[in-house]
Amino acid sequence: MRFRRLAAAIAVAVLSLAACGTDAGSGTGSAAALRIMAPAAPGGGWDQTARTAEQAIKSADPKRQVEVFNVPGAGGTIGLARLAKEQGNGNLLMVTGLVMVGAIEQNKSAVTLAETTPIAKLTEDYEIIVVPAESPHATLADLVKAWRENPASIAIAGGSAGGTDHIVAGLMAQAAGIDPKQVNYIAHSGGGEALNALLGNKVAMGIGGVSEMIEHVRSGKLRALGVSSPERLEGVDAPTLKEGGLDVELANWRGVVAPGGISDADRQALTDLVTRMHDSQAWQDAVRKNGWVDSFMAGQEFADYLAAEQKRIEGIIADMGLVS
Repeated sequence: MRFRRLAAAIAVAVLSLAACGTDAGSGTGSAAALRIMAPAAPGGGWDQTARTAEQAIKSADPKRQVEVFNVPGAGGTIGLARLAKEQGNGNLLMVTGLVMVGAIEQNKSAVTLAETTPIAKLTEDYEIIVVPAESPHATLADLVKAWRENPASIAIAGGSAGGTDHIVAGLMAQAAGIDPKQVNYIAHSGGGEALNALLGNKVAMGIGGVSEMIEHVRSGKLRALGVSSPERLEGVDAPTLKEGGLDVELANWRGVVAPGGISDADRQALTDLVTRMHDSQAWQDAVRKNGWVDSFMAGQEFADYLAAEQKRIEGIIADMGLVS
């Protein structure tokens, strides 16, 4: 009888431990594994944001398992479609931003950001205009002069079609009196690919986030001709586009969203986790190092901002003739 009681007690204990293990592996508790999707190829701004977030989350919550994975293509809309298949998954985040808003319009994506769960806006990153070190164009004025004379001769490397880089190219063309439809823009699925085209002297000009290009400017491999900020940026030896004669100003923002259909508890847990990540020393140090602008907003405030951005970018892209 005593043996039977002991066996029963052991069985109950085993079942209790198994149940605890199941609970720890579901939901968004500290033991749950979190996956972060960078919807672009390695080397660009989204990939950099995702991997920085990975390290900062591990710093803020050491017990958390975090994994970053890449789903490149079509300005992030392939990744967005992948996210849509994860409806209700409270252990998944995707990096998004202005680039994706434009790509959704440009590619007429069947899935939009309205079908995601907004979690938080993280940073803003201004755009920088660069040329290869061997370029004959020493200033923005030199480049614009050659561009006006023969728009097709100035091949421009940047991110996805309809993204921030493409929008800046179109706005620069408009400001220079060039038909945006004549812009010879060569889209790439990630910042790394655009950098390779520049470093290989395959294009005349490149547009990308300051954080993506600045190391190569400082090393002397690229020459910076202008930035899309309202004022000169600390640590960047380049005038604003307005100083260079082009009335253009634009900031690229980045944030994170979760799949649609997640529970209120999972949404709150993810929001709390990303807020702790943002407040961590690791994240704040990375923001300074990468030259990002901290523009954190979460919850409904970010949801409202996202809806407004979709409307604004839709109008800009239509004005530029990037959608038919």
